[in-house]
Amino acid sequence: MGITTAKEAAYDPRVVAFGRMMGAANRLEYLLGRALETECGISHLMFEVLLILGRAGEAGMSMRAIAQEQVLTTGGATRLVDRMTTLGLVVRASAPEDRRVQLVRLTGEGEETAVRAARIHVENIQRLFLDPLPTDHREQFTLDLRTLSHSARDALPRLR
Repeated sequence: MGITTAKEAAYDPRVVAFGRMMGAANRLEYLLGRALETECGISHLMFEVLLILGRAGEAGMSMRAIAQEQVLTTGGATRLVDRMTTLGLVVRASAPEDRRVQLVRLTGEGEETAVRAARIHVENIQRLFLDPLPTDHREQFTLDLRTLSHSARDALPRLR
């Protein structure tokens, strides 16, 4: 039987569950992001890019790859990397095989900021995200989140 009223829609358990997930995610994003801004002077999105570049290592990543990882437009990625360059967190250089491609790499300051921010972030994640859950649920919960994340990622259209 389908939803026939706004009240039924509002109380559908799937709608309620998704709303709770989004509410929790938005509140946690705010709290964790504010801590990174206050303690490290970077946004949560900048921190995510520092982590992506940390995984990429010395080779760095193209703007396009950063945009795809963060579901940004290439223009949005460029503006973000511009701000990060101004802060001394990253540098850009032409790719050796194609000078039209700009590779983004961490600077020493970017590496230090990533480590400092990660330490703060991990403490806050533990306190705000994991500690409220029953200990015996945490591992399964994080595995379920991974499944949802991969499913949503796979459903997204690929950026060109």
